[in-house]
Amino acid sequence: MAVSLAEAETVRTVAILGSTGSIGTSTLDLISRHRDRFRVAALTAHRSVERLAEQARQVRPDLAVIGDPGLYGALRAALEGTGIEVAAGPDAVVEAACRPSDMVVAGIVGASGLRSTLAAAARGAMVAFANKECLVCAGDLMVEHVRTHGATLLPVDSEHNAIFQVLDVAGRDHLSRLILTASGGPFRTWPRERMAAATPEQAVAHPTWDMGAKISVDSATMMNKGLEVIEAAHLFGVDEGMIDVVVHPQSVVHSLVEYDDGSVLAQLGSPDMRTPIAYALAWPRRITTPSQRLDLARVGALTFEAPDANRFPALRLARAALREGRGAPTVLNAANEVAVAAFLDRRIGFLDIAEVVEAALAHTEHAPPASIEDVEAIDAAARRDAEAEVGRRRA
Repeated sequence: MAVSLAEAETVRTVAILGSTGSIGTSTLDLISRHRDRFRVAALTAHRSVERLAEQARQVRPDLAVIGDPGLYGALRAALEGTGIEVAAGPDAVVEAACRPSDMVVAGIVGASGLRSTLAAAARGAMVAFANKECLVCAGDLMVEHVRTHGATLLPVDSEHNAIFQVLDVAGRDHLSRLILTASGGPFRTWPRERMAAATPEQAVAHPTWDMGAKISVDSATMMNKGLEVIEAAHLFGVDEGMIDVVVHPQSVVHSLVEYDDGSVLAQLGSPDMRTPIAYALAWPRRITTPSQRLDLARVGALTFEAPDANRFPALRLARAALREGRGAPTVLNAANEVAVAAFLDRRIGFLDIAEVVEAALAHTEHAPPASIEDVEAIDAAARRDAEAEVGRRRA
């Protein structure tokens, strides 16, 4: 969907899916600083009733949705007298994505955000998505929705947003490589023996980014980077072999694009998610952010190293799933969500996460998903396999 500069200067209406999470709260922080540029049309959250109600009272959306239908009464009571429409349940979250708005910020973590993100694309909206699972689980479907309905995908992940900023669309014939950077997470230098005893508290203590628990654990296993490789392949239309990953502990260079003349272009900035969110919110313009300005003299040095495939097998598993195709990426994501939840619940160890995913992938014999129902069926089967593997490991 083409957006003229004149249109970009008008007030842009925004629906925020997952408004109480880290992406949602950062988005609302930016909107509060640019009230002349944005109006919130809808907010959704899964269970955080009090936080959602507080946000709704502040920004006055047309609609507020709580994903858990059992919490409808609590949200309705909290917003009584405000004139804000209240709804609950998964279908209502999808409805929020379908309501008229210029942009949908898809910040729901995991496969649960898939239907609402697809619905936003199906009505031709601009979709600023942090939900990488929509391209991991249903990449071909998502790309087809975007193409058919004239939607615009704007990546919010810092790595893909960086590539989006520096990729020369007109010069794609000269594209050589996409290089995703990874912080390495909190266990970058730990031996496997020490990682085996890692606790959830240690895994979520990310050294540079402030993120939710699930994404922080994915960073610790490097599964997050594996999911991003799959996302990049669909988003930028490149083969797996054209996507490299390099560990960059300072999290200053967010990703790079290499061209066939040897030029490498990079996007740099302080590790603050408000920078890529702001670029997506205001695209094709820019808006100011309160992000700390990059001081390269103070940073002093930028270092890079290859990822260790022996200590972090999740990246290998993700690449294999992307090459295999069919339902393998959907299985990868579903099994990982189950395994991470089991680790956070202290039912399995840290190193078990990748092993549970690998066991689930061994059962993959699915045809390519042709519909959202196919994706959900593969997802459900993979979750059963992964839960069974978690149970065997507990025993």
